[in-house]
Amino acid sequence: MFKRAIFSQSRQIAAAARIPAARVVVPTTANTPARRWYSEEAKKEEATEKKEGTPKVSEEIEECNKQLEEKTKEAKDYKDKFTRAVADFRNLQDRTEREKKAAKDFAIQKFAKDLVESVDNFERALNAVPEIEKSANKELVDFYAGVKMTEEIFLSTLKKHGLEKINPMGEPFDPNKHEATFQVPMPDKEPNTVFHVQQTGFLLNGRTIRAAKVGVTSAAK
Repeated sequence: MFKRAIFSQSRQIAAAARIPAARVVVPTTANTPARRWYSEEAKKEEATEKKEGTPKVSEEIEECNKQLEEKTKEAKDYKDKFTRAVADFRNLQDRTEREKKAAKDFAIQKFAKDLVESVDNFERALNAVPEIEKSANKELVDFYAGVKMTEEIFLSTLKKHGLEKINPMGEPFDPNKHEATFQVPMPDKEPNTVFHVQQTGFLLNGRTIRAAKVGVTSAAK
């Protein structure tokens, strides 16, 4: 009886001892709670660092974008200035070339105007010979032919250097080349037609250095 009582009590003690053990969820190892606590705290710290780090990265990206935009605008401004500088330089080159050519073409303008007076003297000398005497007097005919030939050679030489005589007889009136001294109504001719040349004109490389003085027709009244 005594042995049975002891055995029964032992079983009750063992059963009682097992009940708390079954209800325990966390292992009884001493290091386990500390490790679990560290792991959870580390995760919290990492999450906090991520939350704190995200605004900083966004600010840096925004700052980089702002700097990139400024540099892009600055590069565009430099490109525009460079393009304008190149265009201005090319325009300067073209203008310089034109001025050089003009200076070369019209360097003798003053000298050419002086030569025009000599050409006028040839014309006056030829016009001074009466028409009736051109065939009657052989000496006068030879003199007239010699003066005429000299005039033609002189005008040909001047033309090689850009100085050209213009005789606008029968041509339409051009205010850039002609100077109208009088007008006469002529029904049989077109209005503004040169019918009389009082003084011939001259061009130097296409530019008028002396306008021809002419008489011009006008419309019949």
